[in-house]
Amino acid sequence: MAADRYTGLAQRPEHVVQGEFRVTEHPDAVLTTVLGSCVAACMRDPALGIGGMNHFLLPGAQDQGRDAAGGDAQRFGAYAMELLVNALLQRGAQRGRLEVKLFGGARMLKGLTDVGAANAAFAEGYLRAEGLAHAGGSLRGDQARRVQYWPATGRARQILLPHQVADPFEAERERVRRPPPAPASAGELELF
Repeated sequence: MAADRYTGLAQRPEHVVQGEFRVTEHPDAVLTTVLGSCVAACMRDPALGIGGMNHFLLPGAQDQGRDAAGGDAQRFGAYAMELLVNALLQRGAQRGRLEVKLFGGARMLKGLTDVGAANAAFAEGYLRAEGLAHAGGSLRGDQARRVQYWPATGRARQILLPHQVADPFEAERERVRRPPPAPASAGELELF
């Protein structure tokens, strides 16, 4: 019965890791990532059914001693957002139609600088400054999360990972090695 949960869902998963972004117009694509303090922006032009996702580590700008031609610069929010927006525009998306869902920004380590809060604040501020429509999502908190995003429809699903998972990224690598079980309904968030 658990397999019924996935009936009719897109079945072309593409994983987006830290410092990467993907853009697709394939109707069956689902973009996935695992986030702790990092943030992912899920962005689309609903009129064209084209969209993408990025995954950034820090809110800073590319001019903070990093290589603007790629490399470490892609780990920074300012650069990652520009890459995603520009890639969508190059494929025909219109800036005024772009809608964005933001995920991540959790406080993963108590007692240290709250990088997750800084990432979340940066992402929200970026959308305001650029006049992009904030269509929802889930920022902050204290849990890692797995995010799935269907660019063709704008549907997004978040699955919170248990607190006892010491390394949520190792848990994700293990999940990729074997078929995923049906997620429990607790801790899930779906946006349409």
